[in-house]
Amino acid sequence: MKPVIGLIPLVDDEKESLWMLPGYMDGVVCAGGVPIMLPLTDNAPDLAQLCGMCDAFLLTGGHDVSPELYGEAPLPACGACSAARDRMEKYVLNCALQGDKPVLGICRGVQLLNALLGGTLYQDLPTQHPSATEHHQTPPYDVPVHEVLIQPDTPLHALLGRDRLPVNSYHHQAIKDLSPRLKPMAVSEDGLVEAVHLPGKRFVWGVQWHPEFSFRTDAASAAILRAFVGAAANSSI
Repeated sequence: MKPVIGLIPLVDDEKESLWMLPGYMDGVVCAGGVPIMLPLTDNAPDLAQLCGMCDAFLLTGGHDVSPELYGEAPLPACGACSAARDRMEKYVLNCALQGDKPVLGICRGVQLLNALLGGTLYQDLPTQHPSATEHHQTPPYDVPVHEVLIQPDTPLHALLGRDRLPVNSYHHQAIKDLSPRLKPMAVSEDGLVEAVHLPGKRFVWGVQWHPEFSFRTDAASAAILRAFVGAAANSSI
């Protein structure tokens, strides 16, 4: 049996709809998993049942993380937030951690991991952390636009066996103060933490870049997705 990977839905407020980028689905499939998009809900019994059905969880991109999660008021440059997503993902993350089920956070996902585990965020990089590094690229989104430095003696370094990695980048928020529970795995050229992991768990990683756009052409992106789905396969045995 292939591992079942629960994906947090993307939310379109204007159309009042839930949707999913095909790269998230296709990336999981190519890595050997069965992806399912979860419903948007904060109903605890329903979420408990869904969490029991899934072997791992992919925290997708999307809305800005609410500053309320890390004790701040929204700044004018903070984008639209989704309270429903924040509540749902808090429950899902707690469930995953309690059951030692793998979690991969991408873009918003790594930011949410950091916020829920006690860290803070830059609400808007152009105004709070201006730099010459390109963090908000234009299409095509599978093309690298800057490098990250992979930290030695980290799971990411062990997986990829390299010190530097070109990455794609499309975000305006980022980790500011790293959660005391997380450890950095990669740092951008301008000093932002761009990959993290949670020690003591089977697999809880977050990356700021977008392997769902680049896994078909970039071996490192594909390797990250395979490591995630592989951990899910081991946890489902």
